[in-house]
Amino acid sequence: MSTDSYLPEHGNGGYHVKHYDLEIDYRVATNRLAGKAGLKAVADQALVRFSLDLGSGFRVERVTVNGKAVRYAHRLQKLQVTPAKPLPAGERFTVDVRYTGTPQPVRSRWWGEIGWEQLEDGAMVASQPIGAPSWFPCNDHIANKATYRMSVTTASPYAVLATGQFVSARTKASTTTWVYDQKVPTPTYLAGVQIGQYDLVELMGGTVPQRAGVPQQLVTCFRHDFGRQPDMMDVFIRSFGPYPHPSYTVVVVDEELEIPIEAQGLSVFGANHVDGLRTAENLVAHELAHQWFGNSLTIADWRHIWLHEGFATYAEWLWSESSGGVPAFVLAGRAHLALSRQPRDIRVADPGVRRMFDDRVYQRGALTLHALRATLGDHAFFALLHEWTTTNRHGLVTTEDFTAMAARHSKHPLDGLFAAWLYSPALPALPKP
Repeated sequence: MSTDSYLPEHGNGGYHVKHYDLEIDYRVATNRLAGKAGLKAVADQALVRFSLDLGSGFRVERVTVNGKAVRYAHRLQKLQVTPAKPLPAGERFTVDVRYTGTPQPVRSRWWGEIGWEQLEDGAMVASQPIGAPSWFPCNDHIANKATYRMSVTTASPYAVLATGQFVSARTKASTTTWVYDQKVPTPTYLAGVQIGQYDLVELMGGTVPQRAGVPQQLVTCFRHDFGRQPDMMDVFIRSFGPYPHPSYTVVVVDEELEIPIEAQGLSVFGANHVDGLRTAENLVAHELAHQWFGNSLTIADWRHIWLHEGFATYAEWLWSESSGGVPAFVLAGRAHLALSRQPRDIRVADPGVRRMFDDRVYQRGALTLHALRATLGDHAFFALLHEWTTTNRHGLVTTEDFTAMAARHSKHPLDGLFAAWLYSPALPALPKP
């Protein structure tokens, strides 16, 4: 696992984590978290020492490697661990970390503070791309996918919705322990915990189980605004291939959010995204599409971010077209016109760390797919998407992987198309429908 080209200071070399077992006790009133993290890992090389990412708001109480207490140092959001004896390359080993403190969000250059966030009445996790160390010790590298078991204990009036499949909720005295099991390989930034006084809602219809956690006063509006999500799921299954998770969960927090946030098998919306008028239905489509593009198929390096956001944006257009709304070619024309009025100084396939979440990456990424669809025709285009999601299910992908696969679905060379749309700052002309 190589260092990420955009975020080289995040993640740790020399090993990769296969599984996280997280036991968390969270006190809502005081924003106090006590945790025990058990990691199962494999050494990629001989290790005299190794490091984990962990926020500075925590005090580390004990670290063991293979069951034996070891020396450690925690500074600058890195937990440096020295095993009792070197770990040889290829060895499977375990790490257990006990820690306690106040979760402190990680300051980012994109959206301010990210990670574990205290709400007025609960907590939420929004970790993309570097917020995971704000609540558990981890190898915070996008390419290190692992499975998870999460046990979260909090006051009984609160519901906990987390990454993975619900296992149990057991109440003892005034607290309830919620357990979730995530068998799907998941990068750290897509692991999440949402805590609030939510009504649990089932969305009926469709082929995939869907549920939600919603503040009581928003349930009626939510049922309308998200009422077509089961149909949306079916449209995306036809367009992209089988849904890659056992179920899908939506959480609406009782606060405003600038943008919704995806996690593995779960998405988080703000109360401002629920108005009873389906105003944010395009965002509902966007976040659902991320379960294929971003969550199942995860980029190997952050410079390939258009493979997440361009695909999710184009899914918005596909849903509009499929549901009787504005056709995709009209939405593409609107996006192209808007981009023609903006600076043309960004390369979609390598936008740079400062601009990797620039809206132009989203829009030009979607236009790249629209241009590809116009070139291949619908039959070949959607066959490509099916092969793309099936071949790379729960794996890591790059731009080069996609362009190579696309070339196999085309009767004509695609080098010029991809050079113009992905690698040149100039805005190409939009193909005619």
